[in-house]
Amino acid sequence: MEEYAVAIREKCTYFRDVLRVLIARDFKLRYKRSVFGIGWSLLVPLAQFAVLYLVFNVMVPLNIPHFTTYLFSGLLPWTWLQGALLAAALAIVDNRDLVKQAGFPVALLPTTTVLSHLIHFLLAFPILVIFLVSDGYRIGLPLVALPLVIAVQFVLVLSLAYIVATLQVRFRDTQYLLGIVLFLVFYLTPVFWDDTAIPEPFKSVMRLNPVSVLLDGYRAILVRGVWPNSLPLLAVAGGSMMVLALGFIVFSMASQRFVEEL
Repeated sequence: MEEYAVAIREKCTYFRDVLRVLIARDFKLRYKRSVFGIGWSLLVPLAQFAVLYLVFNVMVPLNIPHFTTYLFSGLLPWTWLQGALLAAALAIVDNRDLVKQAGFPVALLPTTTVLSHLIHFLLAFPILVIFLVSDGYRIGLPLVALPLVIAVQFVLVLSLAYIVATLQVRFRDTQYLLGIVLFLVFYLTPVFWDDTAIPEPFKSVMRLNPVSVLLDGYRAILVRGVWPNSLPLLAVAGGSMMVLALGFIVFSMASQRFVEEL
């Protein structure tokens, strides 16, 4: 029993070390010969924020209270999800040499993309803190729920990452279809708008969007300063865990033929 525990501990240590190396490699390749380097993780969401703020708060005002924090608290999680999924679609096909190495833990490649974009999310989070302070945000007890919302989003994004990574190996159009789907979901998700003007029947349908539930959780904590609605978050967490289990099983079965298909 003790030998079994030691073996598991060594395996976990090995996976942790491989993940660390892969994430460091991802950052190195991403920002190689880049003038701004990791600063792009801040510049990209800020540029998106500037455009959306100009359009929907100056040109066509939506009259949403605390629009600055409302917008950025939706844009930041969305950027994490979108960037991670687009990168996950290429996680296998862009790492042929690693996949072809005997014994390499291929399942860590989609995880690496999600963790890398989680780091970008955390690096940009201080900007949101600045917006919160400027809006008079006061730290309250609901803030302790923030890591839980982040954890739920991590599971959701990872579950989808395994699916798109698997599909891309077989169907190389997946990355293009994914881009279209994310474009449509962005405008169907209250990233820059709220649901106050939506009729109730449509509002109920919109609430089936798990990303909307996550954004509402972030905003409950950061914008409204209250506890997030636990039941929808638990539903998203449970559904994400089931999709993650299914996606990992499909990925594991498909990975046996990755070398042939690459």
